[in-house]
Amino acid sequence: MEEQFESLEKIKIDSLEEILGRKFPVLNDGFIRVIDYMGGDESIVQAARVSYGKGTKKVNEDKGLIRYLLRNFHTTPFEMCEIKLHVRVPMDTWRQWIRHRTANVNEYSTRYSLAIDSTQKTDPDEWRFQAKDNKQGSEGFFDNAIGSKLTEREEELQQFARDIYQERLQLGVAREQARKDLPLSTYTEAYWKIDLHNLLNFLALRMDSHAQIEIRSYASVIGNEIVSRWCPIAWEAFQDYRMNSMSFTGPEIEIMKILFAGDAAGAKKLAEEFGWLNEINGKLSRNRERLEFEDKLETLGLKKPW
Repeated sequence: MEEQFESLEKIKIDSLEEILGRKFPVLNDGFIRVIDYMGGDESIVQAARVSYGKGTKKVNEDKGLIRYLLRNFHTTPFEMCEIKLHVRVPMDTWRQWIRHRTANVNEYSTRYSLAIDSTQKTDPDEWRFQAKDNKQGSEGFFDNAIGSKLTEREEELQQFARDIYQERLQLGVAREQARKDLPLSTYTEAYWKIDLHNLLNFLALRMDSHAQIEIRSYASVIGNEIVSRWCPIAWEAFQDYRMNSMSFTGPEIEIMKILFAGDAAGAKKLAEEFGWLNEINGKLSRNRERLEFEDKLETLGLKKPW
């Protein structure tokens, strides 16, 4: 008896097919390109309505469902979409990237192959000051006079490190050992395969204004140039419900209730009870929870009650 089966067609996204293999430049010599993908917005709907097979055929209903799923953190259907990217990225940026342990990765090996002869350069107007209130962040830029000197020294350091590397190789030093003093600005390459759910989590963190500029540059290309073409409905929902939204903690909600009731003094008193308004030498001490709440109030156009 001949086996009966349902004929299925691979979901094809024309707007993504158009850019397969195209290199999107990032930084001075980095890039991102799409190698392969599986699924699209339709796959999210299929997974959510698995008992219905292909699901609804009405685009507006599919859009409503996808937006509902993302808005209410029903994440599993988004795992039905996968994408494989080929990236060239500086090693220091790659260190941040690889901390997202939710992807399948195969990186260029400098034990087997020669290190990529390219480093991430810093233009004179790109050197940033260390942030005063954030130990892992930066703020503001050096003037061009100092920046030019820093860039000049950077070039000297990178060239010296490369010369030493080449010298070791010419003497027959093993590649796995010759590479050990290469700077973190050296570019590496990797294939990075990830599902849409985990990719959106990556983008939420790395497209955020608090993320380091270098990795934010890569995340912006992935989101705006690739995901927007691949899953446009999911991307729109992600913009609305993750990137352009905010959440409030329990203490913040309690203060806002009192604030909206017109009792600014009561809101300030509650903040004092939360320990947000402690003073040192007559000035408010730094309290990260309070500062985060103040940022939210500013975004909403509201004045802080203290």
